[in-house]
Amino acid sequence: MVDKFSKVKAVVFDCDGVLFDTAQANRMYYNMLLEHVGKSKLNDEQFRLVHMFTVKEALDYLFPEVESIEKVYAFMKKLGYQGFIQYMEPEPGLRELLENLKKAGYIRCIATNRTNTMAQVLEKYDMESLFEMVVTAADVENPKPAPDELLKIMTELQLKPEEILFVGDSEYDYLAAKGAKTWFAAFRNRALPADYHAISMDDLGKAIL
Repeated sequence: MVDKFSKVKAVVFDCDGVLFDTAQANRMYYNMLLEHVGKSKLNDEQFRLVHMFTVKEALDYLFPEVESIEKVYAFMKKLGYQGFIQYMEPEPGLRELLENLKKAGYIRCIATNRTNTMAQVLEKYDMESLFEMVVTAADVENPKPAPDELLKIMTELQLKPEEILFVGDSEYDYLAAKGAKTWFAAFRNRALPADYHAISMDDLGKAIL
């Protein structure tokens, strides 16, 4: 265990890019929406941003035209996200880490800018029992980069900032941790300021357990 994490009681994970590799699923989903209104597929910069955004933020960014956004929302209702969940890939070693965290007495949580799709994802991959608390963008007034999701976890579990380690992969995650004053572990992103940089779930486990 890394000494500075000795007081940690809860490990909080972002979803996209941490628990799951969702690049393929999210690209497919947003590209289908763009194609529906005759727009070009996501470029790399657009994808980097929508990967952090809430769905609403992503849609406002990709479809600033009122006539387009109305068509997109109507199409989304028909399309759903269920068919794209199968393209999400659980991070290798994830289940083992989560089980070891429970054995060691840690509380396991999720703080994500996903909204109604998070429950579907956990059900699909049989992970509902692996987390004690799940907070999505729909559960707070302000999603990441605001600290609201982490503050909600802190309040409901009666934890102090130094008792939470948040694991994320984006600038939004870093800013949320900074705002909540929790510890922050950057997952596969050396460019982010962090208390720890992890390259795998096994590596993360060595820092905590």
